[in-house]
Amino acid sequence: MSSRKHNRFWLTCLISFLLLIMIVFISLTQGSFQISVKEVVTTLLGLEDDPAFQLVVFDFRLPRIVVAILVGFGLGISGNVLQGITRNEIADPGILGINTGASAAIILFMFFFQGQLTDIGWSGAIMMPLFGWVGGLFTALFIYFFSRKQGQLDPQRLILVGIAISAGLSALILFVSLKMAPQDFEMATIWIRGSVSNANWLNIVMILPWLICFVPLIFLKATVLDLLQLGEEKAIGLGVAVEKEKIILLLSSIGVISASVSISGSLVFVGLIAPHISRQLIGRHHRYSLPASGLIGMLLVVSADLIAKVIFAPVELPVGTVISIIGVPFFMYLLLTSFNKA
Repeated sequence: MSSRKHNRFWLTCLISFLLLIMIVFISLTQGSFQISVKEVVTTLLGLEDDPAFQLVVFDFRLPRIVVAILVGFGLGISGNVLQGITRNEIADPGILGINTGASAAIILFMFFFQGQLTDIGWSGAIMMPLFGWVGGLFTALFIYFFSRKQGQLDPQRLILVGIAISAGLSALILFVSLKMAPQDFEMATIWIRGSVSNANWLNIVMILPWLICFVPLIFLKATVLDLLQLGEEKAIGLGVAVEKEKIILLLSSIGVISASVSISGSLVFVGLIAPHISRQLIGRHHRYSLPASGLIGMLLVVSADLIAKVIFAPVELPVGTVISIIGVPFFMYLLLTSFNKA
């Protein structure tokens, strides 16, 4: 990578980080309970004696922001990995149906624990991401199997199969959720649309082990992702065990996706938008585009959460709705440009 692109990478990371800090502080001050920036800083430093400030900052707003950051980071990176594996720039965990597969499994988990969703404790913290991982894995394998044409992965078939599977699983989610008790159905409905409004510190404990396990492994495979862009035959010629590496990357990305979905619901388009912005800014080298995608994903979800919380206050939109408003035209643009290239 040239020195110019290397500098661009660090500049992108610095600007993204500064914007993220700014939006975090704005988000901490905004809501039905107004807090000034000074009061936020004193509360964070433990210098504020008012228990109301401590409750709002540490129990409500800060966990929500941290969850949005972690989910955005995970979805941004996993979207980049999926686009690298499939060599399809329109690939996204939500569009391919992996989000929906993980969501369907977690909805089944919610159905089995009806009446206990508000107090599932540590067992739920372990089981929900695990259910999502299994659901996302089976969905990904099914899509992967039916998207191959003459032994090769067909990018257009991949999108079509993913959309079809996603539609079918969405119908299953609706059917199962309608069988829930009213209070659980309401909770499930908010979660399905994508929301971090009810985030707590337990949610952070749910996602962190999955990120700690899988994200470093994905970063270690950055060079493999670069070689996969040359095509399977050339990658094999360069000594890459293509199928083995694809399975490792796929399992890792599904693990990150499932953990993210288990605490935020299905946030479609984060894994599509973040990698594209990253590639436009710093190029296609995965050593640099992966962390940049994570940072941009963070920025996207935290910004969407702030908009969802503020724009129609006191009514609050689901974060997934805000991201979809941005993502749908972005997806249509990419779809049209990809067909024009073909």
